[in-house]
Amino acid sequence: MTDVALLILRIVTGCLLIGHGSQKLFGWFGGPGLAGAGAWFESIGLRPGRSWAALAGLTELGGGLLMAVGFLNPLGPIAVMAAMAAAWLKAHWGKPIWATAGGGELPATYLTIALALALAGPGAYSLDASLGVRVPGVVSSVVAILAAIGVIATLAWPARSAERARADRKDRAA
Repeated sequence: MTDVALLILRIVTGCLLIGHGSQKLFGWFGGPGLAGAGAWFESIGLRPGRSWAALAGLTELGGGLLMAVGFLNPLGPIAVMAAMAAAWLKAHWGKPIWATAGGGELPATYLTIALALALAGPGAYSLDASLGVRVPGVVSSVVAILAAIGVIATLAWPARSAERARADRKDRAA
């Protein structure tokens, strides 16, 4: 039954993440599309917003797809954890946890599910199991480190951009 539970968790969560990324990228399912998502990313200090929206959308869609089909585990869950950590910390931090208050309830939930799937593995009903694929631990570790660096860069980006803008204004005034 554990393999069936993992299958259900992977398919439901993965498909929701595919939809979440598709909202940003294509405007599907009532989403803003790349232009609207890009404007929102700019509003929280991530410029160029369209590029950040594309990165977030592709990470959600790609990570969700890998999770849904259980392929190359734990790379899909790692991508999802990175995207959700960045979303939680950049867009929702400092607010009450509940989504109704603008909090990080949804990214925290996705992050937790992705962590559980990364640790448990995709189960017997997955492409990894069907194809005999096993991602080497060193590859998973390198991807996890790169994802962590990406999250840190996302969080540091606005501060770096603001400092650069101040320096540019100072240079023009001189």
